[in-house]
Amino acid sequence: MSSETIYEKWSELKLLVESLENDVAKNASGNASAGVRARRGLRLLKTEAAELVKLTLSFEKARKQA
Repeated sequence: MSSETIYEKWSELKLLVESLENDVAKNASGNASAGVRARRGLRLLKTEAAELVKLTLSFEKARKQA
């Protein structure tokens, strides 16, 4: 595990947020289907963010043990 892995995960999260932007804007304009897609994406974002937290914690733990 390396810091590059953390950066890769972070890049994935940023890309996911960017991809949600269009659906959130459409939902704000009243498009219900876009709201469903946005909420689904936000749930995925939550899961991916939790994985990043776990990854960083394990990275720090491994670094302390080394």
